[in-house]
Amino acid sequence: MPYLFFAFIAFFLTVAGTFGVRWLAKKWQIVDAPTERKVHCRPVPLLGGLAIFVSFFIVLGLAKFFTPYLNGNLANRQLMALFLGSVILMVGGFLDDKYNLKPRWQIIFPILAAMAVLWGGVNLKEITNPWGGTVALNFWHWGAFVPLTQLLVFGWLMGMMYTTKLLDGLDGLAAGLTAIGSMMIFFLANSQKFYQPDIALIALIFAAANLGFLIFNFYPAKIFLGEGGSLMSGFILGFLAIAAGGKIATTLLVMGIAALDILMVIARRVYRGQPFWQADSWHLHYRLLALGFSQRQVVLFFYCLAAGFGILTLFLQSRGKVLALFLLVIIGVLISASAEKGIGIFKK
Repeated sequence: MPYLFFAFIAFFLTVAGTFGVRWLAKKWQIVDAPTERKVHCRPVPLLGGLAIFVSFFIVLGLAKFFTPYLNGNLANRQLMALFLGSVILMVGGFLDDKYNLKPRWQIIFPILAAMAVLWGGVNLKEITNPWGGTVALNFWHWGAFVPLTQLLVFGWLMGMMYTTKLLDGLDGLAAGLTAIGSMMIFFLANSQKFYQPDIALIALIFAAANLGFLIFNFYPAKIFLGEGGSLMSGFILGFLAIAAGGKIATTLLVMGIAALDILMVIARRVYRGQPFWQADSWHLHYRLLALGFSQRQVVLFFYCLAAGFGILTLFLQSRGKVLALFLLVIIGVLISASAEKGIGIFKK
């Protein structure tokens, strides 16, 4: 019951905050103007992630300082790292939305955010072996420096941040998938097997904040997440996956199609001799639009895949999750190939 109370506060604070952020973005002329590559045909305010950021951390602060619900798995330093990393992303996102920074400057802020998490001591000590037991990751260390663990955490957070950043190309896609991923972590962390009530509460608050924003962000969007919001979505989701005892497979099953699509697009750019960071319209959601599907249909399709594979994680053991990941990769490759050629299940 207390969980629902905090979730409702986060939801309604985000709804109220989005009105204010939208007004500020219009006043400061921080809008996403339509271009040939983009799917919207009118200027749309940015900075929407600021509403999620403010409501999420206000409710988190209330839970931390006025209740006993966050005195569990996460240390104060780890929570501070989560806050500090999110602040860095929101500052960098504001600068990019306002001044359109070059890629070499944009990447500084995600790197600093990931380093803040390493400073906070959030790491992977071990991962589950699908064939039984666990595999320790902290066998190689130099004092407080654990190279393998910290490299994995850094790479995971960077990958998650850029997954949600690049997903933010259709109305409601990034916010909706983030909400689904957060809910799956909530259900797992609240189960008897993994019981981690503080992480469950944080995941539910974040899901509720994203759902409050989704009211304004679903097609036709009245406001976008912006650079900071899209990066923060993956950052917090990636943080929760690690803090929840390495729920990386769970998160990958929710975000898997999107992450696979990004890897395939990057590989295509490298193969063609393009800079891998150069924006184009080869992402799966753009190709599905080109085949005649509406924005709502494409977004709901991604939602269904994410929710379906996410629900599987609630019942599968580690080996089953690995098999599900293989199945997800096969489905992703088939969908991508069909969408590119305009044949198969997507042919009109």
